[in-house]
Amino acid sequence: MPTRILPAAGDADAVRSLTTLLSQLPDAEPVTPVGDSTQLVDTLARLAAESVDDLPEVVVVHERIGPVPALELIREVALRFPAVGVVLITSDASPGLFAAAMDSGARGLVALPLSYEELAGRVQAVAQWSTGVRRHLGHGGEVFTGVGGRVVTVSGAKGGVGATVSAVQLALAAQASGHSAALVDLDLQAGDIASYLDVQFRRSVADLAGITDISPRVLADAVFRHDTGLALLLAPAEGERGEEVTDRAARHLVSALRSRYEIVVVDCGAQLTGASAAAVEMADTALLLTTPDVVAVRAAKRTVRMWDRLQIRKAEETTVVVNRHTRGAEIQPPLVRKITATPVAATAVPAAFKELQGVIDAGRLHELDDKSTVKQALWRLAAELGLVEQAEPDRRSGGRPRGGDRGSVSFRRRKEAGG
Repeated sequence: MPTRILPAAGDADAVRSLTTLLSQLPDAEPVTPVGDSTQLVDTLARLAAESVDDLPEVVVVHERIGPVPALELIREVALRFPAVGVVLITSDASPGLFAAAMDSGARGLVALPLSYEELAGRVQAVAQWSTGVRRHLGHGGEVFTGVGGRVVTVSGAKGGVGATVSAVQLALAAQASGHSAALVDLDLQAGDIASYLDVQFRRSVADLAGITDISPRVLADAVFRHDTGLALLLAPAEGERGEEVTDRAARHLVSALRSRYEIVVVDCGAQLTGASAAAVEMADTALLLTTPDVVAVRAAKRTVRMWDRLQIRKAEETTVVVNRHTRGAEIQPPLVRKITATPVAATAVPAAFKELQGVIDAGRLHELDDKSTVKQALWRLAAELGLVEQAEPDRRSGGRPRGGDRGSVSFRRRKEAGG
């Protein structure tokens, strides 16, 4: 069986050189190369979703790939796709870099300029290792892709547009539907999740910032288990400590959470930091909250363009959610879609602050009434995003789910309660 090899390099000359040499290797089958870290992870995730057998045995990563540094990228690939062998191509073949590459999860290192013999020997050895791991683990499903929980980031186009309320309700919806869910506050200087849920906990995301290998025990010590079952990782109480959470720390943190929980919702706030940028880049779904007014929609457009310029997220990969929507507003979701050049969620969240005021003031946002139109809309949004299992439509009720509130997604419970 031929060895499938996926080259990943950000430089056109490097891609050409790699592809030429790889095509000359015996029993090698180079697949279409990828040009950056996002494409690499997305390609592997897509292949794994179709069939784990479609994953390449070897991924060859060039040192100049971006925007994620090569070693960080290798760490993420090793965590999410542990039976895929990674080879690093680098001009620095020093013992220090070799050790760092191995610590990140690489299975081999090849020095530049490329040598056919060295590349062939490394790739063949790594391919044999990958084949052996797959044979040992068997063909039973998710082993090759890692636990691979879904990461959803929620960002605000500007302050005060409802990103935190939305993040909390999306996480609660996922938890209520039976998923293990974590809610992370990466609004490092102004995080309010603790206030919304009336939580006092001395540990925060800053306590994990200096730890490169976050073990399950270390993660458990930093996470607060809420009464709802949500795992909370809070922003530091002292805002200045937010500087300790770098983009590298955020990558380690998101990878660790993704390996432990099925759904990870990250509140990124409205201010772009290295940590929030890393989370948005790694996310499976990136939401951008806006309200239907000129100032907020312009802010959303600026944010989308900034993410694109910084190679954090492409516009077509960002989903805008319209909050505080009213039918009489001059700015409607189709206009928001046109202005921001992004997909817009089909579910718009209505303007009904009176429903929220009592539970927010009490720090009991998780006790928001099921009849609340805001909760119903946000839980429908969770269903739209695939964070919960949707109910079977009832034709006798006009296609709506059976049972109580249309916005509540604890469908199985309602069905059992209603017979």
